Amino acid sequence: MTRPARFQGTIARTHTESVAWFDEPPHPGADAPNVVIILLDDTGFAQLGCYGSEIDTPNIDALAAGGLQFTNFHVTPLCSPTRASLLTGRSQHAVGMRSLANFRTGFPNQLGHITDHAATVAEVLRDEGYATFCVGKWHLAPIEQSSAAGPFDQWPLGRGFDRFYGFMEGETDQFHPDLVCDNHPIAPPAGPEDGYHLSEDLVDQALRMIADSRGIRPDRPFFTYLAFGATHAPHQAPPAHLAKYRGRFDDGWDVTRRRWFERQLEHGIVPPGTQLAPRNPGVDPWDELPESQRRLAARLQEAFAAFLDHTDAQIGRLVDGLRDMDVLDDTIVVLLADNGASQEGGPFGVMHEMKFFNLILETPDEAVERIDDIGGPHSHTNYPWGWAQCGNTPFKWYKQNTHEGGVHVPMILHWPNGLAADQLGTKRHQFVNVADIVPTVYELLGFTPPTIYRGVEQLPVTGHSFAPLIHDPAAPATNRLQYFEMAGSRAVVAELDGEPWKAVCRHLPGADYDTEPWELYHLAVDWSECTDLAAEHPERLADLVALWWEEADRHGVLPLDDRTIELFGARFRDRSPHPSDRRYVYRPPMSPIPAQAAAAIGGRSADVIAHVAHAQGDEGVLFATGTENSGISIFVQGDRLVVDYNAFDDHTVVESTIPVPTGDTTLTVRLRRSDGRSGSIELDIDGAPCGRAEMPLYMRMISSVGTSIGYDHGSAVSSRYRGPFPYSGRLREVEIQLVGRPTTDTDTSTAEARAAMGRQ
Repeated sequence: MTRPARFQGTIARTHTESVAWFDEPPHPGADAPNVVIILLDDTGFAQLGCYGSEIDTPNIDALAAGGLQFTNFHVTPLCSPTRASLLTGRSQHAVGMRSLANFRTGFPNQLGHITDHAATVAEVLRDEGYATFCVGKWHLAPIEQSSAAGPFDQWPLGRGFDRFYGFMEGETDQFHPDLVCDNHPIAPPAGPEDGYHLSEDLVDQALRMIADSRGIRPDRPFFTYLAFGATHAPHQAPPAHLAKYRGRFDDGWDVTRRRWFERQLEHGIVPPGTQLAPRNPGVDPWDELPESQRRLAARLQEAFAAFLDHTDAQIGRLVDGLRDMDVLDDTIVVLLADNGASQEGGPFGVMHEMKFFNLILETPDEAVERIDDIGGPHSHTNYPWGWAQCGNTPFKWYKQNTHEGGVHVPMILHWPNGLAADQLGTKRHQFVNVADIVPTVYELLGFTPPTIYRGVEQLPVTGHSFAPLIHDPAAPATNRLQYFEMAGSRAVVAELDGEPWKAVCRHLPGADYDTEPWELYHLAVDWSECTDLAAEHPERLADLVALWWEEADRHGVLPLDDRTIELFGARFRDRSPHPSDRRYVYRPPMSPIPAQAAAAIGGRSADVIAHVAHAQGDEGVLFATGTENSGISIFVQGDRLVVDYNAFDDHTVVESTIPVPTGDTTLTVRLRRSDGRSGSIELDIDGAPCGRAEMPLYMRMISSVGTSIGYDHGSAVSSRYRGPFPYSGRLREVEIQLVGRPTTDTDTSTAEARAAMGRQ
């Protein structure tokens, strides 16, 4: 080839005889608006101020007052599926994400990533000339591929974004986050002692990306996807925000939920005649709770409120930044939540999420002893069911459920230049689904999604544009048929005789799909699913159930699958970061290794062997996993080999009885799990035994924070050192050999499955 294949000019002997041609990059036009999507995590229908709560969210409320507030907006019951549907405009099952990105099942509906047959909105907009930025939580790549080893094709930069700053997993510590910039891990720029909080950092980075683009290419519009870690557990906020809410929820969830419900009725968030759903099973009357349980629950809700309030302040900073750049009025801002309020806190709430995943039910009497830690760096909390249902007012059930409490959430659209003045601050009560957002964006921008993208045939965009609703509050709903599914729980909303009805089945693992009961609700008069009409209208229910199966076939929902534990059995397989011989060899320098890509030593016996070249006085961490709340650290200090096994602040510390010799040496730590919940630690140096200790608790699930080699990233596992404490000698390699049968360890698999679902 002697010239570019696309060259459309004319080449003669000289330039004066030739005709030049320039391949101009695409541009959407001078009037193309910017697009910003703000996604909140685990935020229920009632938790924003403008949706009924008394939590202060003035900046979000201002977006609603200056835009459109949607009261009948629906998502999937879980994080990764909602994100996949949001970014593609298609069914989550069709694009390969029926559940968490943590799981792959070998079926097209659960790939652990978005199929290449479904281009993301970032890919489409970038090819139309937009600058594209992703900031915050991703959780759309197989987690075992989310380490520095990649592959990177399903990371944000592989799916249409020019820049990325955030975290890959389902959750992260807000004070000590596991951060990624573009395609590589990075350390946080500061720590909590410096006033650092991840939400502030995310907005800083989003504004920087936009300013960089606008400053140099002001002609180029931008698409920014800002997905906060808030308000997913851990609920963490700066001290001033925590102090602001002291005592605000002492009335309890019954009084608060009633008050929020009355505000919803007063402000037209729910239709007249809506009932407040009864308490979910497991939610006891507040006045009947013991004092310690009320104290703990109120403080946990205070931490949530502080977290949301602080997030709202960062959204205000983003809006102010866009206004200062003089682009706010011409920016389509969409704000939504990914699912209903979380049920992972259990009946009491949890001081430390990983205790719950280790099958340890910490009683309120035990937890209140550390009540002042709640919301700070030395906590990993989630609130109890009662507050979660309060957050989902007026509905029942929670995230992970296909009832309204799991799928009916807030959504706001703000676009001053695109909305008539008399429509600002108005509400839209028509049914809308998360898959409808991207088709709406395409219609507003005048784009047609490609049928072939990068040579790959594309699935049809099946969401329904609700653009007509933006300009006409009386326009009929464009989405009149929507299915839901999560781990076997099913639902379908459809218009029958011009009114919406819903059939829903709450599936329990192992139950017979053909015989378990379905419920039937007439949503036109029963928004909160309080009156089950299944017995009164069996034929109508049968029609809706049949319709669900038709939609399941059309969108690739099948096969139904309620597995969690079994999915971890595929961890040790070919072409995986987990070798079949369960032997891992790490050679520094290395970036932090995400928990699901690192050696899985939680709940399993293991040998950790460090080969070092040691000089007298050398010290530092050889291997660490976890955080200051739970983890394991192996380090050298005072020329002694030390292990600190931090089981939720109960430290078992073993120090070698002999010094680490100078020169090349082998330091071995044997972690052994007993038949019960306990275990032991044994040390040896160059084959000589030199220390042993029994552990009362051998952790099945250690932490959502992974492994570091040669230092301790994030918060320090051991209180015997500060900071990363890198080993000052030469660490040649760390070898980890798992011992036992991890794929058949029921307790460990249960803990991992519960943790993955909780960390969505």
